[in-house]
Amino acid sequence: MSKAQTVSTTASDPTVAAAAAQFLSPLVLGLEALTVNGKQAHWHVRGANFVGVHELLDTIVAHAGDFADTAAERIVALGLPIDARLSAVAEKAGATAVPAGFAQSDDVIRAVISDIDAILADTQAAIDGLDEIDLTSQDVAIEIKRGLDKDRWFLVSHIAA
Repeated sequence: MSKAQTVSTTASDPTVAAAAAQFLSPLVLGLEALTVNGKQAHWHVRGANFVGVHELLDTIVAHAGDFADTAAERIVALGLPIDARLSAVAEKAGATAVPAGFAQSDDVIRAVISDIDAILADTQAAIDGLDEIDLTSQDVAIEIKRGLDKDRWFLVSHIAA
């Protein structure tokens, strides 16, 4: 009979994992909030360029969900849980500029840009903080920043003069 061998759930140092999760958790929560608020904006946008903005918001919502999943899975791969239940997301996200009802596309776009900017600030903090802690987790934050920057650019292009 062979003796059962215990395998650690992660190869990462627990201190490194905890530090990385501290930086990635706000990204997960902010991105989950963007997913919900972006969908709200998608449903209620109005204006001459409705179709383009409506469809772009759907794309941004999908990207935010994918980015949140990537960051959350990195935390879990490090052996830690992530609390992204709606109550945790609401507590982190706070207020959004996305209106509760119908709004003109320019106003909706500005509101979503504002939400993205808040996440980008957390993302930059993660990139800076993870530099000395965990380069793989930093890569996750860099990839999220790259995607958010692109989505932000697409939105800004709709309202640029």
